[in-house]
Amino acid sequence: MLVIGVDCATQANKTGMVLASWSGAALRFEDAAIGSKRNPCLKVLSWWIGRDPDVLLALDAPLGWPELLGSVLATHSAGKVIREDADDLFSRATDRRIRERLGKRPFEVGANLIARTAHAALQILEALRRATGHSIPLVWEGKDFSGVGAIEVYPAATRIAHGLAKSPRPLNGLKERMERDLSSLGANPHVLDAAWCAVAGADFLAGLAEAPTPKDRDLSRREGWIWVRSGQPEEEGSRG
Repeated sequence: MLVIGVDCATQANKTGMVLASWSGAALRFEDAAIGSKRNPCLKVLSWWIGRDPDVLLALDAPLGWPELLGSVLATHSAGKVIREDADDLFSRATDRRIRERLGKRPFEVGANLIARTAHAALQILEALRRATGHSIPLVWEGKDFSGVGAIEVYPAATRIAHGLAKSPRPLNGLKERMERDLSSLGANPHVLDAAWCAVAGADFLAGLAEAPTPKDRDLSRREGWIWVRSGQPEEEGSRG
């Protein structure tokens, strides 16, 4: 199976992409790219998707908005007070869970410029559906996954979950996964983030990522869910 990590952005030259293979036990990086006019993201991703019948896209961008925000704004008039708490209004259940568990606050898609990145990510996802002929649904179960699907990930949280939040070496935790020289990982932060997106994708496929609770399952399918390795973060420096 292939795992494609994408550090999403509104500009092609800030969109990092990494191709990796997942054996069921190990992740191996195979290629990396940055979008450009001569190398459009759609072209790169479509080519990679066409290499295997089973592909997981791991996207670093919110893929949904807070449900409460939508319902409140639908009936709001200019100048009227909004009585709902700002944290509940602008953040999603998955954002609050990441902050509670890992101490990392994701950008709020309801109150931040990340909304433009979310819009761009949904645009490229739809363009890939048209270009490849695959429906590319959001995936909610990793172990039995097959076909072409997508999940939302957050590389900063994945680094924390792997015990590498403060590592001074950008490639720490990634070098042992390299099948070939991907020196651009150390030089370009967007490609490096895309590599951690792929790691999050592998965690998901291995059944190691925290899933929504039964209580939040329906809400997460409307708002989106950030898939991050479950359990306590590994001790800093415990990996090569």
